[in-house]
Amino acid sequence: MVAPVLLASNRGPLSFTLDADGAPRAKRGGGGLVSAIMSAGHAGEHPLWVCTALSDADREAARRSPHGRLDEAGHDTGGLRVRMLSTPEGIDARTFDLAYNGIANSTLWFLHHLLFATPTAPVFDGSFAREWSAFSVYSQAFAEGLAQDAAPGAKVLVQDYHLTLVPRLLRQLRPDLRIGHFSHTPWAPAEYFSLLPQGLAREVLLGVLGADSAGFLAPRWASAFLDCCERVLGAEVVREEVGGEVRHDGRTTRVVVHALGIDADELRERAGRADVARHEEALLARIGDCKVIARVDRTELSKNILRGLLAYRDLLRRYPEWVGRVVHVVGAVPSRNALPEYREYTARVQRLAAEIDEEFARPGWSPLILSVDDDFPRSLATYRIADVLLINPIRDGMNLVAKEAPALSTRGCALVLSTEAGAAAELGHAALLVNPYDVSGTAAALHAALGMDDEERARRTRELVDAATALPPGQWLAAQVEDLAAVRP
Repeated sequence: MVAPVLLASNRGPLSFTLDADGAPRAKRGGGGLVSAIMSAGHAGEHPLWVCTALSDADREAARRSPHGRLDEAGHDTGGLRVRMLSTPEGIDARTFDLAYNGIANSTLWFLHHLLFATPTAPVFDGSFAREWSAFSVYSQAFAEGLAQDAAPGAKVLVQDYHLTLVPRLLRQLRPDLRIGHFSHTPWAPAEYFSLLPQGLAREVLLGVLGADSAGFLAPRWASAFLDCCERVLGAEVVREEVGGEVRHDGRTTRVVVHALGIDADELRERAGRADVARHEEALLARIGDCKVIARVDRTELSKNILRGLLAYRDLLRRYPEWVGRVVHVVGAVPSRNALPEYREYTARVQRLAAEIDEEFARPGWSPLILSVDDDFPRSLATYRIADVLLINPIRDGMNLVAKEAPALSTRGCALVLSTEAGAAAELGHAALLVNPYDVSGTAAALHAALGMDDEERARRTRELVDAATALPPGQWLAAQVEDLAAVRP
């Protein structure tokens, strides 16, 4: 069955577990992308979503499904049309691990988030060559799967850094298609991007330039991509106020910016359910009359949780009037535990939290509440009780938490926001902006946010919510389709 609109991403809208009989059972995935697909129809038809089987249970579900089509195998997909690529397409467990952990998460993610400890990493050797070979197999499987399922002249929306190479590979297979690529991460500046060997740097850029439209979440990421195309490829670059064009090898790729927002009504409906209320009640029982500095983040190196905790400790040391009057509620969602750097980072977060508690706790009051788990209802409850939200990433493509929490806070939420988050382009006027490396400066911003008067807090919250809801997920996805509708076949 061919489709006129397709969407491709590494992680899909469903994940599976195996029951006692070894049969796969589906669970709906989370995240803004799922919401976007659910809320956006095109000509009465949702896109066909092509994704990867991430686990053994996913691979079993794909094995039992005709051509990997989950919606044709009796699985409850909620009306979504989903194809999951697995071993028959060449993405077995080993290939996926090398491509996902070796290249996508240990190379491209580190590159775009400026995370390499350059005295020791990266190292481009024989092991890396094997990982890149697996990444090429993985990318080719996506291109072939999309080529097989795309109707003549179809629009294909390729999402994120995992699929950087796919647009060019797909273009070679199906030149009739209109192809878009959208980056949910930052894009590395040209000097840092050039850490990649020249041949691979060119391959990454040419992969994206196989698309008719290359989208980014913030103007600075689009500008960095244009810089890389100009300096690494020698491409002709036409710059506009936002975005521009890249002309190379007889093709033109439009570079556009679409800032992903939130669906506030959907979020508030979910936050109004009983499971969220139970978490909120339990948190308030522990917090009492104290003010709340909240954060909810993956234990991802770029999220900068450690410096956030150091800033909180500095707040309590420099402004002792807050001791006993504020609680830092931290939701740290486990991330990429297959990588040793992430396991150690999570352990360091837990050790520092324990040190802060040991230094400041007194009878009847603990300075922070740390949970290291993935509990979405609890995260929503944390948003609701926030007086201050701390978002201090080293570098972040957007950061939807910065948009979600103000929309749910029942107290009015002052936002302390890193200048290096993509969201700063939209929310900076109503936030307290901080340098993510400046622990003392972040502590001072937390002090100012806690002391903000109710009128100013309410005004800033309204401005944050207005900006956060300007381009909800459905409209964001529709904008990508419209970009391709303007492309001449």
